[in-house]
Amino acid sequence: EIAHLPNWVVALVAAGGIAAALSTAAGLLLAISSAISHDIFKGLLMPDMTDKKELLTGRIAMAGAILLAGYWGLHPPGFAAQVVALAFGLAASSIFPALMMGIFSKKVNRTGATLGMLAGLGSTLIYIFWFKGWFFIPGTEMLANKPENWFMGISPEAFGAVGAIINFIVGFSVSAVTKPPPEHIQHLVEDIRIPAGAGSALDH
Repeated sequence: EIAHLPNWVVALVAAGGIAAALSTAAGLLLAISSAISHDIFKGLLMPDMTDKKELLTGRIAMAGAILLAGYWGLHPPGFAAQVVALAFGLAASSIFPALMMGIFSKKVNRTGATLGMLAGLGSTLIYIFWFKGWFFIPGTEMLANKPENWFMGISPEAFGAVGAIINFIVGFSVSAVTKPPPEHIQHLVEDIRIPAGAGSALDH
């Protein structure tokens, strides 16, 4: 529109952007629904759940995720760049350390990884909500989202790095004082790091 292009060109560009957004959203919704229905309900809470009930649970979880995403879409916590930064910060504080420890350490067990993810994610969420005004503890008040109030000058959008460090510390510490991973898991980690047949080409 700024370049005064024909309407059909503008429509094609807009359609491409919408298609990209919908494809990404669809993948995320499938991941959310399967994680809730298969991993949480069938894997932990209801192991005897039938496939039909698992499918129904996945659909309900997907509907809930759509409603939640719609609400945050109508009431965004900030402009797009801030929301993306917050999302990457949460991923960095929860998923990234667990993936790195799972690949490069044979000593990190399930308990350490789980508590590390909870500690990293929890600390990051509290820090973000504290300055964004989404978190409330009786008898306290939110701090203004200003550099002078930030911890060591770290903005809420960038706190994911600190959450990741907390995740690593808790994960390694808890794993050091709890039962080590099973032998077959340690071999699996070793196989991921050094695949079978690696270096065989150099032997010839």
